[in-house]
Amino acid sequence: MQSRRLFMGATAAFSAALAGQPRAASPTVVSSDRILSLFHALPGETAIRIRAPAANDKPEIDIASNASAQLFVGSAIKTFILAESLAQADTPDVVHTLTTTQLQLNETVWSADSATFNPPNLIGVVSQRTALEAMILHSDNTATDMSIRHAGASNVRRFVQAAGLHRTMIPESTRSFFGYLLGARDYQTFTWADLQAAAPSPMVNPPLNKVETLASSADDLVSYYSRALQGTFFRNPQTLNEFRRILSLGDAIWLVPLPLGASAFCKGGSIDVPGFHCLCVAGGMFVNQRWVCFALIINWQAAAETDPATAAAFASAASQAMGMVIGALSA
Repeated sequence: MQSRRLFMGATAAFSAALAGQPRAASPTVVSSDRILSLFHALPGETAIRIRAPAANDKPEIDIASNASAQLFVGSAIKTFILAESLAQADTPDVVHTLTTTQLQLNETVWSADSATFNPPNLIGVVSQRTALEAMILHSDNTATDMSIRHAGASNVRRFVQAAGLHRTMIPESTRSFFGYLLGARDYQTFTWADLQAAAPSPMVNPPLNKVETLASSADDLVSYYSRALQGTFFRNPQTLNEFRRILSLGDAIWLVPLPLGASAFCKGGSIDVPGFHCLCVAGGMFVNQRWVCFALIINWQAAAETDPATAAAFASAASQAMGMVIGALSA
């Protein structure tokens, strides 16, 4: 359960996958068929949604395939925890509130895949702002469990439902998710000691399930980002600024070939376990005075713990697809 390949943000997976991969030229006209064809040869199930509303006398771009399917998206759901956390602290003084709110860092929140907070070696208190940043920038699972514990998993789920994101599922914590994978009877109270004792037990339940998972759809992610990045879920501009700032640290932004002057806000996710794999990149960009929101997801089966060939093919397709869209928006 300590393997970084088990559950992580997109940085390491995409970094390895894109090494040496060429990027396609960026045409000025978007072809939906051409973009979707990039993903046709991939195994498993993919879901694509890329949408830019009509603006400045330019037509709408809306590219979709299998976009309503609920798939495993891993750490991409951490953006919902960020949004609910900021909504709870939503005042003109939001940065001061997040900085002065101290969260406990100890065995009650330690989780696997936490290179930043490095359990069990770090203990004490951490500002809520630091935890939220670590959750997005490094996809640190201990930071995630600190944040979801403070916000309340039930509150995050209520936020998701109120936003109409009916294909999205939020776990009680990343540690409870690991407990469920391992077949723990009381997975919702799965402790750090339980997690340590369980290694290296095999999985009993699949990552994508109807009980305890990290799932969403391309439609849900694009619907959410198209509103969240405009401030729909916040009252104060200072909170929107903080939301955008933290998401601008996102671990998969570099996957997108951004031109100078463009802005991107993104959270990726992945998982690699024997028999099941996922890559996801979702977020929004502001390019040439136009917004575009996107979600690119793949779930596939492969017996080995890693499948670098499929990861590379998906990462290359995603980079080329976003390059084409950005080229059209920049024209």
